[in-house]
Amino acid sequence: MAQSRQKSYSDKRHRDLEFAVGDRVFLKVSPMKGVRRFGVRGKLSPRYIGPYEILERIETLAYRLALPLKLVSVYNVFHVSNICKYVHDPEHVLVYEPPELQEDMSYEEFPVMILAREV
Repeated sequence: MAQSRQKSYSDKRHRDLEFAVGDRVFLKVSPMKGVRRFGVRGKLSPRYIGPYEILERIETLAYRLALPLKLVSVYNVFHVSNICKYVHDPEHVLVYEPPELQEDMSYEEFPVMILAREV
């Protein structure tokens, strides 16, 4: 009885995750505690990497992702528990402005913003 009661509590919050081909998702770097994957180490390292595009749905719970060349040694099919939906945010886009080079191939550095100040 206790097990069925706990199952009913869990089923109220349970939702099936489904992604479509072409969606962008984040990939979980370390699915289990103590397991290091993709060469990412340390407790301050990011938990998710990406976003990556879904190429195809293998089965109900497996998806094939388009990984970059630096992750060529990683198998590109992942369980749905290891991916997280990416919601597009304009703040995620980084604007790259190349430095203005002088004739002697040097450039001038200057601070963009002061974040904190101590007196």
